Amino acid sequence: MIVRRIARPLLSSIFIFGGYNAVRYAAAHKPAADPVTTKLASVLGLPEDTELLVRVNGAAMVGGGALLATGKAPRLASLVLLASTVPTTATHQWWNESDPQKKQGEQVQFFKNLSLLGGLLLAAADTAGKPGVTYRAKQATSNARREAKMAALQAKNAVH
Repeated sequence: MIVRRIARPLLSSIFIFGGYNAVRYAAAHKPAADPVTTKLASVLGLPEDTELLVRVNGAAMVGGGALLATGKAPRLASLVLLASTVPTTATHQWWNESDPQKKQGEQVQFFKNLSLLGGLLLAAADTAGKPGVTYRAKQATSNARREAKMAALQAKNAVH
């Protein structure tokens, strides 16, 4: 559908651009990322190298963004981008800012990221008009039951 061909590249553009900048300029992202990466590293058993984690997150954003933009594995790409956006969103701690201008800037970034998360949730759920996994699993179960009943009836009739 034409909407998907337009919407996916538009949605992914911020991730490709932001991810590229994170990979290239990881040191500039370090001060904002340090509080988040320190917590995540200890909980998830990741290396405590903030610049490395920023680069890995940036690479995930570029890769996921490219996949989403091209329509290759768009649901998986959306989930990768969701996972990379959560820690990025956590770096915009506007509630800790005392300077009104900085606070407003952080609020804008925080709520922009929440909006992107909403768009990614929609993209992750979009089956492009094809039945989803749940529907296909129910259909397969229903078909298997029907075939088992038919086989049982045929076996019963063959005996008589």
